[in-house]
Amino acid sequence: MATALFVIDIQNDLATDPNTRIPHSARIKAAGEKILAAARATKNIPQSGPSTIVFVQHEEKPESGSLVRGSEPWQLVFEPRPGASTERLVAKWTRDTFESNPGLAAQLKKEGVESIVAFGIQSECCVESTCTGALAAGFNVSILSGAHSTYDDAGKTAEQIEKEVEERLEVKGANVIPWEEAIAAWYV
Repeated sequence: MATALFVIDIQNDLATDPNTRIPHSARIKAAGEKILAAARATKNIPQSGPSTIVFVQHEEKPESGSLVRGSEPWQLVFEPRPGASTERLVAKWTRDTFESNPGLAAQLKKEGVESIVAFGIQSECCVESTCTGALAAGFNVSILSGAHSTYDDAGKTAEQIEKEVEERLEVKGANVIPWEEAIAAWYV
C-alpha cells in the first residue's frame, strides 16, 4: 500500500515572515524538517515510509492576498529536490488540493497510492480541506498531529483550532497520528 506525504502550504508568508507567520511556525518548520528527512530516508524501504512526497503551494491573485506566484511570500520553505522523481510540486488556488487539481487523485491511484499523510499550514483551511478532499477521493487519510497549525482566531488559540480540526477529520474517517509516532513507524 503506497503512501503519499502531502506538505501543505508551508510558505514564507505563513512560516517565516515575522509580520505574518503563524504563532507556531517554528514548531511546524522543525517537525517538517524531521518528517521530510524520515520520508526521504525510508522511501526505498518496502512497506515503510511514503513512496512519494507532494509539496503543495497555494497561489493567490494580488487582489486576494500575498501568495502571488513568483513573490517572496509565495516561496516554499520546503521544496522538492531537483531531479527527485518521487517528489513533486502541486499548485492550488482553492483550499482543497484535489479540487484545484482534478486529475491528481486518479494520477496518484495509478501510481499505487492508497493513503495520504498530511501536515502543514493552516489547519482549518487548506490542511483540513485537502484531507477532506482526499477522503472524498477514496484515500485512507492520516493527519500528523503536532505538525499542522494556524493563527489564533475568534477567541480560540491555534492549539484549540488544531484539536478541533483533528476531531472533525476523525469523525470523517481520518486517522490522527502524532508526527513523531508516524515517522518512527516508517523505520519499522
